[in-house]
Amino acid sequence: MSMRLEQGGRLIDRDAPLDFTFDTNPMRGLRGDTLASALLANGQMLVNRSYKYHRPRGILASGPEEPNALVGLGQGARFEPDQRATTTELFDGLSAMSQNAWPTLGFDMMAVNGWFSGMMPAGFYYKTFTWPQSFWKHVYEPVIREAAASGLPPKEADADRYEHFYAFVDVLIVGGGIAGLQAALEAGRSGARVLLLEQTPHWGGRAPVDGVEIGGKPADAWIGETLATLEAMDNVTLRNRCMGVGVYDHGFALGYERLADHTPGDGQPRHRLWKIRTGRIVTATGAIERPLSFAGNDVPGVMLASAVRDYVVNYGVAPGRRTVVVTNNDDAYRTALALIDAGLEVPVIIDPRERNDGPLARECMRRGVQVETGAAVMKVKGSKRVEGVMLCRANGTGGAGAVLDCDSVAMSGGWSPVVHLWSHCGGKLLWSDEHAHFYPDDARAPTGADGAAFVSTAGAASGCMASGDVLRDAARKGGAAVGAEPGEVPQANDIEEVPMQPVWVMPTKALPELRSKMFLDFQNDVKVSDVQLAAQEGYESVELTKRYTTLGMANDQGKLSNINGLAILAQSLGEEIPQVGTTTFRPPYQPISFGSIAGEARGDIFQPLRRTPMHDWHEANGAYMEPVGHWRRPYCYPKAGESHADAVAREVTATRTSLGLLDASTLGKILVKGPDAGRFLDMLYTNKMSTLKPGRCRYGLMCNENGFLMDDGVVARIDEETFLCHTTSGGADHIHGWMEDWLQCEWWDWKVYTANLTEQYGQIAVVGPNARKVLEKLGGLDVSKEALPFMAWSEGELAGIPVRVFRISFSGELSYEIAVPAGQARALWDKILAAGGKFGVTPYGTEALHVMRAEKGFIMIGDETDGTVIPQDLGLDWAISKKKDDYLGKRAQERAHMVRPDRWKLVGLETLDGSVLPDGIYALGEGMNANGQRVTIGRVTSTYHSPTLGRGIAMGLVEHGPDRMGEVLKFGKTDGGTIEARIVSPVFYDPEGEKQDV
Repeated sequence: MSMRLEQGGRLIDRDAPLDFTFDTNPMRGLRGDTLASALLANGQMLVNRSYKYHRPRGILASGPEEPNALVGLGQGARFEPDQRATTTELFDGLSAMSQNAWPTLGFDMMAVNGWFSGMMPAGFYYKTFTWPQSFWKHVYEPVIREAAASGLPPKEADADRYEHFYAFVDVLIVGGGIAGLQAALEAGRSGARVLLLEQTPHWGGRAPVDGVEIGGKPADAWIGETLATLEAMDNVTLRNRCMGVGVYDHGFALGYERLADHTPGDGQPRHRLWKIRTGRIVTATGAIERPLSFAGNDVPGVMLASAVRDYVVNYGVAPGRRTVVVTNNDDAYRTALALIDAGLEVPVIIDPRERNDGPLARECMRRGVQVETGAAVMKVKGSKRVEGVMLCRANGTGGAGAVLDCDSVAMSGGWSPVVHLWSHCGGKLLWSDEHAHFYPDDARAPTGADGAAFVSTAGAASGCMASGDVLRDAARKGGAAVGAEPGEVPQANDIEEVPMQPVWVMPTKALPELRSKMFLDFQNDVKVSDVQLAAQEGYESVELTKRYTTLGMANDQGKLSNINGLAILAQSLGEEIPQVGTTTFRPPYQPISFGSIAGEARGDIFQPLRRTPMHDWHEANGAYMEPVGHWRRPYCYPKAGESHADAVAREVTATRTSLGLLDASTLGKILVKGPDAGRFLDMLYTNKMSTLKPGRCRYGLMCNENGFLMDDGVVARIDEETFLCHTTSGGADHIHGWMEDWLQCEWWDWKVYTANLTEQYGQIAVVGPNARKVLEKLGGLDVSKEALPFMAWSEGELAGIPVRVFRISFSGELSYEIAVPAGQARALWDKILAAGGKFGVTPYGTEALHVMRAEKGFIMIGDETDGTVIPQDLGLDWAISKKKDDYLGKRAQERAHMVRPDRWKLVGLETLDGSVLPDGIYALGEGMNANGQRVTIGRVTSTYHSPTLGRGIAMGLVEHGPDRMGEVLKFGKTDGGTIEARIVSPVFYDPEGEKQDV
């Protein structure tokens, strides 16, 4: 049965038919349709089943607030579950499937749940599935998952591609209705960079549908002129099909653009995630109409009045031929007029207000519509679609009432401003008794670092319900975002409306059997009786009630159910709605695709490999590469016929005796700057960094809150307010995130700025007895011991290239680590190789680096540490300041188990036969433990063959290790045998440190 009207439809092209399928049934729509409007045009009222009771569900709304019409879209590699039909643009060949029904949508076996709804009230699962405990995993959970499942997960790899886009603007405006357009006009006139986002393909919002006139002309004309003006401004960017989904700290926002959902397979990215930095944000996100709570308000064919109006005016579709309108406000009278204009029948308007003689009501009566004031819908007749309504008095209990035949119901319970984005960053709300909704409190707006409000709302999102008020508020907010006074604002043809009357239950004194059929959350089957039961059982907090009943969870997120649910809870508790409060709105405003979150990070670039500026040289010179975090680093440089072990031995020997060259670019380099930088680093590191003098370096340890060692590195002080913190190669991103976490969440008022500069600089270590000679040969910087002593740094040029040279050593030899802009790192590397030829310069890899650091007894994060080791275990007490009151991990290290005398401590180990101990092998003690295993008293953390010493060396953690020097321990091998090793100092080479300080 076609429900397409012969006339009308401002958004459709009647000359462009499109074929699609729903549950394999062929159907036809028009270009410009949404999937929802096309389904309605084909007479498809039943589109889904609810989660809990598997009740029939039809289309309720026309926008992203739709809770029912969730379908599976596409097939194979382009299949996506849980997509809203109301926001899906129709295209030729679209394939949609209903969800949450078996075996078919029309005959769903799980609908039997509805017969037992009295046994499954709110929270029944908390009381029912507790015994026997063993049943949960194998019986209860599988059955519940199957019964409450929504869409099926995709089975094939996604065929589409996605991307991220970065934008930097002065003003971000979210919402392209008349409020957003007016705000953009005001902000754009100032010359500021403005980005305007609109979630739909069309501009202007509801104004054209509602018959609004602006400046004496239809809304469509004003919208077109305003768009032309904005498009002519080079400083204004307009993006439709792009939703503002999240507002975060520090002027950061997310946009979600759907580029090719309506043109699949055209080669462009399907979705784009916008990462936006902005100075000010104006949310012109409009308002959402609320449903009314009467029995059977979930029957397919019961729709929001504004949605009925949208389908008729925008798409030329009749949700029904004979529609009853039920409303507590005048806006729904516009729907009645739109239906009459389309040649459809409106037998009656049900209005619980005792009197309505406003202009809209009078016009409806003039058109022949009966207006029943003081009346209510007692219940809706029908199962899979509306068949009629029973009427009663609004203040009654819902006894027997008159029956009226109809095939659709348009309901309106008032309007709620979309305050989600405003609330994401902590914007507070006020309650309006006049309109029965929460709206933003401008006096408690989210503020930026300068203390000024950086998020504001405009138009209906501010609580303005009349078009003239919307435009004036938007002009004021758009101007305020750029510090300008608003210009002249056009007038709108607002019609006087009779004040609304809040109606939370219809009829007011409805009996229990009616309240148990009044739905608040249509997707989750949460009813008025469920919220009342939660209050009765002591769930007085709105957050607890939400979780106990599942009200507003999943796709709804409070859009339709929130206010009605709060009102029912407030009534049940005998409190006012503002005292009950609201649930928490969190980003994203709407679900966004996993593909957009990942962007291009998939397949070979799921984790893009990082390459240093010298990477090509390493590969060209036969380097054997190993992964180090996301980096690829040379393990060694084997020559023809040379084993890796031989190559490592050669590299170590050459570095110890003459000159080695290491690509150290992967080391983390984090800039920490600001008046409180020293104070900040004193809290992060175990030792004191604020006393470090400019031009000097200091080794530091970093612990987590539990006191365990998490990173180490050299800190260089650049000037009074600037430090450069070196981290491990794999720790740079983590440590930078760690710093930002503390700055943003705990020490947000400290004046500190951090930047991860790891990839902006190459770093080259020139190591060995001839290191100074080769740098002097390059020329340009005094690298003598007097000018550049150990643990100091200097800035200048080498071979004409700008550098910063650090006198630090991880090998125990004379060493210079040279930081150079990444773009010039390869040039400096080549120059050092050329100058070092005279000294037999030998590039060395990570394994030679590890061998040399172990010979010196230097620890390696991840080898000597495993998440349970504290600095004191490694003999690093000297790196813990006695002058500081606190640092991260200090209190944790004072706990009883952290100061036990039998903690395993760092020692050196030498096998009696000179062999190499297996990595990770355990030292055996006397006796057996409770599990019947041999007692262990230590383990090997690092183990190598030392070409310098000609034997195996190892470092390990041993119980009372430093007190057991010279003692021989037995280590258990995997074949059941043992190997003996003597406890020695962990410093095997140059214990006095003479070679590194020459």
